[in-house]
Amino acid sequence: MSDERARVFDDLRPLLFTIAYEITGSAVDADDVLQESWLRWSGVDLATVAHQRAYLAQIVSRQALNALRAASRRREEYVGPWLPEPLVGSVGDIADDVVLGESVSMALLLVLETLSPAERVVFVLREVFGFEHAEIAEVVGRSPAAVRQLAHRAREHVQARRPRFEPVGDDAARVVEEFVRAAGSGDLDALLRVLDPDVVWLSDSGGKASAPRRPLRGAAEVARFILGTFRKATPRHSFRAATVNGAPGIVLRDGDRLEGVFSFDVRDGRIVGFYGFRNPDKLGSVDLVRRVGR
Repeated sequence: MSDERARVFDDLRPLLFTIAYEITGSAVDADDVLQESWLRWSGVDLATVAHQRAYLAQIVSRQALNALRAASRRREEYVGPWLPEPLVGSVGDIADDVVLGESVSMALLLVLETLSPAERVVFVLREVFGFEHAEIAEVVGRSPAAVRQLAHRAREHVQARRPRFEPVGDDAARVVEEFVRAAGSGDLDALLRVLDPDVVWLSDSGGKASAPRRPLRGAAEVARFILGTFRKATPRHSFRAATVNGAPGIVLRDGDRLEGVFSFDVRDGRIVGFYGFRNPDKLGSVDLVRRVGR
């Protein structure tokens, strides 16, 4: 029976990790949630569980909700912009699924940050994974009718703020390649051609690395910052193309040391948003995701 319990948990691990990540916005917290959930699952009599997927999702969601509430207090003292931890690559090939690809997109995760913890759990379980209101009610400790109201309110809130999602494609990859060439060669005109006039740059350093502590807005300001950053690069620096939260991205290394991860929001052939991750506490999740999703 213990082998069966482990098999079920491992088969559902990518799904459970994704639920925990979307609720907490943290790959490290999601991993902790899965560890705590496994301890609880290991003591369950499987003969009493009618629907294992729903049961495990409920365990994970409860633990993720607790982690989200604890983390919200820490974020009040965070230095500079706060971004969810990046997912480099995909967990269970979620980036190949349009619905799940959008659900872990950085733009949507930032919208989810504006929801209350209960609304966020309800939205993720209902809108992304299709759980019934009665199942979600057991997670958040509300009646099914109350969950239905929460789901309606959260859906309207997200729909009013969610940006249009474009799955990763050849066009987006081409735009990122043009960006790298322009930035690397110091070609300001070429750089401005791939930037939307209203482009926004957000950098998450937590005060632990060199990065702007306020959003940069507009093509001119963002271009100046980018060219100044690339001028500081040395022969030791390398840029590797990657998929970050279902979007085109770049992994920056200084020799063997991971320096940062950058994600691009590309729409209609231009870059409308940059998300830069420089906080070393969050970069550890880059390798973590590969372990969880394997």
